[in-house]
Amino acid sequence: MRSILTQRPLRKTQRTQRENKTWNSQNYKQNSNRHEKKLPNLGGSFDAPAKQKELDESEKLISAPGFWDDQEKAQRVVQRRSFVEKALARQNGFETGVSDAEVLFEFAAEDPDSAIELNKLINALEKDVDLAQTESLLSGETDANNAICSIQAGAGGTDAQDFAQMLLRMYLRWCEKKGFKAEILDEQSGSEAGIKSATFRVEGDYAYGLMSAEAGVHRLVRISPFNSGSSRETSFASMFVSPEIDETIEVNIEDKDLRIDTYRSSGAGGQHVNVTDSAVRITHMPSGIVVTCQNQRSQIQNRAVAMQVLRSKLYELELEKRRAGAAELEATKQDISFGSQIRNYVLHPYRLVKDTRTKHETSDVDAVLDGDIDDFIKDFLIFKKGAGLEFQL
Repeated sequence: MRSILTQRPLRKTQRTQRENKTWNSQNYKQNSNRHEKKLPNLGGSFDAPAKQKELDESEKLISAPGFWDDQEKAQRVVQRRSFVEKALARQNGFETGVSDAEVLFEFAAEDPDSAIELNKLINALEKDVDLAQTESLLSGETDANNAICSIQAGAGGTDAQDFAQMLLRMYLRWCEKKGFKAEILDEQSGSEAGIKSATFRVEGDYAYGLMSAEAGVHRLVRISPFNSGSSRETSFASMFVSPEIDETIEVNIEDKDLRIDTYRSSGAGGQHVNVTDSAVRITHMPSGIVVTCQNQRSQIQNRAVAMQVLRSKLYELELEKRRAGAAELEATKQDISFGSQIRNYVLHPYRLVKDTRTKHETSDVDAVLDGDIDDFIKDFLIFKKGAGLEFQL
């Protein structure tokens, strides 16, 4: 994404003050119309009024008597409220920032301090908009979930195990910078150095959607520190990411999806059997599931039992879908060797990190290995959605 405003370094000198006037009068005018459309108008697909309405409804639920009787349901409501609050806070921050920038702009041409403050504000807005742009690309059903990540050393012996540990550190540093909570669930040490494998959990907004961009095989080229000849070696490690699934599935059955038939019971079941239409057959039309019950003493009781059975069957159906989804994720794993990598990390004879999918690259290898991977993630998400996607909030 291009800068919100084209910027020049600002210093407290008369020369820079004159440059600020040129920067303000030319570059700001060239870009202001485009950015006024992007920043002040943040309704769009974000729909702040709808978010505010959702927040108000959440507050009513939370303050209602008996809200905490169902702890699991209550926790989901609280988590969703927190998510919406953050979204609204970001919206308000954008609008406040734009208003402040407009005020500072009026003074920046004559006042170097205002110019410096405006420059800082623009940088901060750029980062916030960039993050909002990335999250706007995440619309999958599980993108907002927490993530379970696994790193596995591949071809390359000790170098690969050391590389696996480097990747683990890179992702933990990234989590720290994003304010995400990372927890190592399992770690197998290498025979000489590094790790053979590690599994860790990432907790945060859109953790899975963001981390899924890193799933695949990673390749490292460097002078090996583990052999006496100091030869150049190539090693591999893989990253596999899956969404954390809440096993508590709320089965939502709508009346319009049901066809309920009653008929006379044919077996033992009380004094009303073969006298009244007490048996019940329920067909769930979207899934085709049919359940019947005729053993209770009344139609009301048979219907209640049949609905309970239907809920159980729909619950199991949902579990099967999730297992199938997990199997598809598992099938995305590739051989952890040459030719299947998504990214190359070259430390010798030159220094370069390049994504083979998006062609995004940087020579600042140290920053990348220290967790500076946001540009790689965003470029992949744009690549996945379709090249040239125009960002609109």
